[in-house]
Amino acid sequence: MAALLRSARLLKFSPSGLLQIAGSKSTGPPIGRLYSGALRGSETGVCSRQISRTSGDVSSRLGPYTVGCVRNYAVATEQKEEGSAGVRTKQVQQFDWALAKLDSSVRRTGRITKTLLLRIFHDICRTGYPSGNQALLLLRSCGALLPEMPLQERSELAHHIWEKLQELGAQYDVSHYNALLKVYLQNEFNFSPTDFLAKMEASNIQPNRVTYQRLIAAYCQNGNIEGASTILGFMKSKDLPITDAVFNSLVTGHARAGDIESAKNIFPVMKGAGIEPSPDTYLSLLNAYAEKGDLDSLKQTMEEAESADCSLMDRDIMQVIYTLAKAGHQQHIPEMVERLRHERGYVPDAMNLCLRLITLQLEDTAFYILKTFPTLQSESFSDDSASLGNFFLRHCVNIGMSLEKLGIFCKELEESKLHSSPLTFSLSCALDSKMTARSLELMKMLKEQDFPIRPHYFWPLLTQHVKDNNTSGVIEVIKGMQDLGVSPDVETITKYILPVFQNMEAVRQAFQEAGISLESENFWSLEVRSMAVNNLAELCAKLSDPLFPSLDLSAFRGSLIIGFKKFDDVESMVKITELLYKDERFSKGDPAETVSYLLYKLMDSMSEREVQTQEEKLKNYFNQLHTKNIIIPQNIYRGIRNLLELYNVPELIKNINVLVDPANRGPIGNVPALPRTPRTDGKVSALESKLAELIAENKPIASVLKQTIQALCAEENLQRALELKQQHKQNMSIGAYASLIGLCCRLDNLEEALNLKTEMSQMDSSKALDANKYIGLVKSLCNNGRVEEALDLLKEMKEKDVAVNDTHAALFFHMLNSLVAKGSAQTIQLLLDTIFALGLAKPSANLCSVLITVHLERDDLAGALEAMLECQKRYKQLPRIHDIIVGLVEKGDTALLQKAMDFVSQERGEMTMLYDLFFAFLQTGRYREARKIVETPGMRARPGRLQWFAEKCILGNQLEALEHMVDMTAKLFECDRDEMYSYALRLCYNTNNWQKAEALWTKMQEDNIIPRERTLRLLADILKNNGQKVPFEVPETWYQKAADTKEVQQQLLQTAETKDLPTPAENGAGYQVQLLTLCKKGKAKQAYGMLKDADKRGMAFGPAPYDFLIRALLAEGALEDAMVVRDIAVARVPGFHLSDTANTLIIVTQSKKGQTEDALETLRSMLQANQVPGQLAITRLTQALGSDGNLAGINEVESLLKSLSTSLNLSNMLFVNNKALAHIKNGDVESAVEDLEAIFTDPDNQKFSVSFVFKSVLKEDNDKALDKLSAMAERLANHFACYRPATDLFLQLVDMNKLEEAKFMLARCNAVADQKDILMSYVMRRAQSPGQVGKINALLSLIPDFAEKDSLYPYLMKCHALDKDLQAAKTLYEQIQKEGVVLDELSLKRLAGLYRRNGETVPFSEPPETFKFYAAKLKDTAAKADVTAEK
Repeated sequence: MAALLRSARLLKFSPSGLLQIAGSKSTGPPIGRLYSGALRGSETGVCSRQISRTSGDVSSRLGPYTVGCVRNYAVATEQKEEGSAGVRTKQVQQFDWALAKLDSSVRRTGRITKTLLLRIFHDICRTGYPSGNQALLLLRSCGALLPEMPLQERSELAHHIWEKLQELGAQYDVSHYNALLKVYLQNEFNFSPTDFLAKMEASNIQPNRVTYQRLIAAYCQNGNIEGASTILGFMKSKDLPITDAVFNSLVTGHARAGDIESAKNIFPVMKGAGIEPSPDTYLSLLNAYAEKGDLDSLKQTMEEAESADCSLMDRDIMQVIYTLAKAGHQQHIPEMVERLRHERGYVPDAMNLCLRLITLQLEDTAFYILKTFPTLQSESFSDDSASLGNFFLRHCVNIGMSLEKLGIFCKELEESKLHSSPLTFSLSCALDSKMTARSLELMKMLKEQDFPIRPHYFWPLLTQHVKDNNTSGVIEVIKGMQDLGVSPDVETITKYILPVFQNMEAVRQAFQEAGISLESENFWSLEVRSMAVNNLAELCAKLSDPLFPSLDLSAFRGSLIIGFKKFDDVESMVKITELLYKDERFSKGDPAETVSYLLYKLMDSMSEREVQTQEEKLKNYFNQLHTKNIIIPQNIYRGIRNLLELYNVPELIKNINVLVDPANRGPIGNVPALPRTPRTDGKVSALESKLAELIAENKPIASVLKQTIQALCAEENLQRALELKQQHKQNMSIGAYASLIGLCCRLDNLEEALNLKTEMSQMDSSKALDANKYIGLVKSLCNNGRVEEALDLLKEMKEKDVAVNDTHAALFFHMLNSLVAKGSAQTIQLLLDTIFALGLAKPSANLCSVLITVHLERDDLAGALEAMLECQKRYKQLPRIHDIIVGLVEKGDTALLQKAMDFVSQERGEMTMLYDLFFAFLQTGRYREARKIVETPGMRARPGRLQWFAEKCILGNQLEALEHMVDMTAKLFECDRDEMYSYALRLCYNTNNWQKAEALWTKMQEDNIIPRERTLRLLADILKNNGQKVPFEVPETWYQKAADTKEVQQQLLQTAETKDLPTPAENGAGYQVQLLTLCKKGKAKQAYGMLKDADKRGMAFGPAPYDFLIRALLAEGALEDAMVVRDIAVARVPGFHLSDTANTLIIVTQSKKGQTEDALETLRSMLQANQVPGQLAITRLTQALGSDGNLAGINEVESLLKSLSTSLNLSNMLFVNNKALAHIKNGDVESAVEDLEAIFTDPDNQKFSVSFVFKSVLKEDNDKALDKLSAMAERLANHFACYRPATDLFLQLVDMNKLEEAKFMLARCNAVADQKDILMSYVMRRAQSPGQVGKINALLSLIPDFAEKDSLYPYLMKCHALDKDLQAAKTLYEQIQKEGVVLDELSLKRLAGLYRRNGETVPFSEPPETFKFYAAKLKDTAAKADVTAEK
């Protein structure tokens, strides 16, 4: 293609005749001939105004563009590279985080900031191996989404990102080049389309339809119709569809070429080609008129757009305003501003318009636009809180606008009461940007307006200077403070001045040289603080000086306490205390109280160990205070005594007691400890003999009888169960009767069930059945036409306060649904009213849907609608509204449809009504009407509703409806476009429709969509499954689809022969490709040999291949070889340093090999280089240090991590557990027990787990340590009611199949059985992996009733599903059915999957929704239950 363009240019061939239009100046064949090929447009029909904040098709809305030479950016390499599994996982997490941050910013404001983009860019670069998707995300963010950056800077940033990511190993495909083209168009960057195509060809990247469309746009923006027509002809020859985007570009191209008539005549040509002009087409023409300042034509074109039902949005009119301002036709802007409708999304769009205008130094026009905001939001402003224009002022400050002009804007905003404090806000912006000179100028302006300037205003300016240790910068800011008459306070001096100087004397000398005054209370207090922590004798002399100014003790009390604890100079301590006691200069109130409080704070700041260590010093100190006649109040004494009693120093209490006034001195006594009540919960003994033995021995049999009857009911042996009941009627229990009643209901033996219930009531009328049995009885009564009796039973449930929960709502639904076949709507209504009135269930759409189903089964839509309306009035529910509307649309009953829509709009809002109608039109294939609905002004995305319909389409294989929904929501406000396309791709995957998937991928590029990793993987799977080439880098682990090394070598040789390039042996790039491919194949050793061979030949690569090979070697544990590669890289690549990931792997490998000292050194060097270690590295290193007994090393790691600004989400007990293990390793079990007890005796820490310690001790078979730890766990449980350690030990014993020891542990600490949350958490963890069902059953054998069955059974079913054990799952399901437990839909879905995988028919109705749907439903139910529990 590039050659074609070059040849056309060399031959001076003018293909403009191909674009001849009737009535224009051009000559040649008509355009219809050119467009006789493949054409494709959007759906025909009404084009209403649309609301959108997506970045798609932004180029069509920008101002004029020029064309020039493209800068020499790097060309993508031919072979694809992928990282290791660990790196890929981190990339996915980073991409999701970056996409979420950018997406959130775009949704809220319609833009992103340069700071955010650069932060994401640097974070991605730090990994050392960016993915293609991350590169795509960054590139697409360098265009119109950065309105605060000048166009040239945006393009430079895009090129910088392109080159840097390519250097780091990112692979580029056609989507990246298309993204770069889009950025060029949005940034009006001068480039040559011919050269651009040549670059793509050189990189072996084939252009697609989107590429050609954007190249046409590039030519047209420069008015180059010849270049555009050449590409257009090429598209026709390739039979590529010509979309409305091409026509829009041609409108711009003819206008820029000075041929406005040809631009206008594009409209009839479009219609002749079967494509209706869109709002974007009209906008292209409007921009052409705006560039010329033709107001009359602007008005006329707008009227034509309205008459064609292509209403222009506010965003479109803002684009016209931008074009007018840029072209210098500001006089026409008021006319356009009057046409703004202030639709939803007006404010963020108008903000971005203002920012773009300010960036172009058209701030007066931007300010005029800003003043239109109050017409929309005037009611939301008050005199105190008005803040209109924050974004405006911030951008004005950041671009360096003159202070005079900024002051004018601030004054007008304040006088207009649009902003309460614009000048103050401007100052905060300058401070945020670290603009020292500008900040000081703004402070001067504020001071002239009598605004007080505080010391902390200067902290943002000092922060960076302190970080850089820049003394001259600090002095410059302090001089500015002095010029403004502000003196640094103590905090300013301590945090922002002292850290950059060696000591206080250096501060004094530097300030004196700079002419800064030091005579202030703050400097005095700072000097005193310094003396207090360094030299008590010097401090005593300083304070004793009569010339020393007044200084309250509170200014230096903390430092004085540190000095008291630090030094043994008791004499100076006593003198200072006496001075403070007698001299009023150091106290605002009573000096005696001040000193008393100092003593209390001194004791409060000391730990038990410190007090015991310094007991003699403190005794001496208190005795000397007594000789100085220093007296403390009794209340202060009591506070100190209470502290000392906790520290177990009775003698020291006597010494402090002498300081109390003798008249008030009381006896010295210890506060008795609070008694601890040990928990002695018991358990019911298990049954030890069978029923026959008990009868023979004439012993009570009620419990065993109950179990026997329950077993018979499980086998559905009703006759035998009734015989037993009859034989031992006097020993029957309520539970036994309940089991019999449940079985009778299942077998539809209603009379027997009622007789049994009567007998049960005669035995004990106060007892009641559980909810399941009651609902079963009600269902049987209803099915037998005995409705009145059923209602009486429901009332009995309420009277006896039978416990019901959300799970019983499903039983009520099935009960009511069984009546649908009988068509008894009145009966269902009566039952529902009773259930809701009694509070047995809350009204829900599911329960109410039965009322609608009755009518829909009879095709009675009018009756269904009336029932639905009644449900909304009574219960605030709209059940089966979609089915009703679909039926009305299919029947064409407009009267009833209008009635339904009016009602929904009134009750649930217009947006809900529109979505209901939208989905109904899509469901019935009325796409033209659906498009009109979604283009309604003010329509915005509702992700939950869109997902619901998409899942419905996927389940029903309705590709056409889903595809139309994806297309129609392209400009829907706040619509997640990637999510929409992923729905369509999922259906393509299910139907194996790769052609449609490929078309969707092209459409995603055309819409400038940034796909998530999961979307790309899904698309790649579809193409691969059908033997198609994947046109992008697949975000998957490298080992999945790595090419064989020999094949790569052959490809390289063929490429070299074809293109006359050096062979791999002669070409460093070829070596690099082979090396990376071997790493991907897991052949790091071979890659290592190849690298050494290349190094011998003097070859050098970029930093990425070295880092990649090091990571591959470390993944295989080859630490020594990895270090050799590092040394080679350091020698070959200037400034080479390992990435965070490589260093993390080094620490992990060194820790595994027991080289903990080397691992510690690696960690130190990482932190010194401002790198962030991975969580795994810290965990493995700490565990290795614990295994070695290296307590000092663990303390060092803990200390090093405190300097990190980033949280690694480490376990709260990581260091505690491993310190305990280190003590145990060193034979000091007592210290380990002491440390753990100190943790768990704190009530705030009783939820922390110590399983890791128990697991390690059990693996080591360290019986001595286990005995002491077991004793600790029992002691904590029995004396402190802290059951976590005992439960952890019990579960570890179960996990290691030491069931006898676990049983013994349970007997000694029976409260473990009550820790249901921890036990259930264990079950949940075990259910995540296959082969764990035995451990869960072992736990159940020890504690059978620790969890409710409806909570436990789903996890057991999940275990069977993971084990693919259908027989076990069947047995479990039969047991569940016999017990009458309601199994959740997710478990049923799993069971159905097991049946299908084994080729068996599913014997029940499989839940229709997806796993994801039911998982989310369970999560929501659990969350609601938690909230209810909290209430």
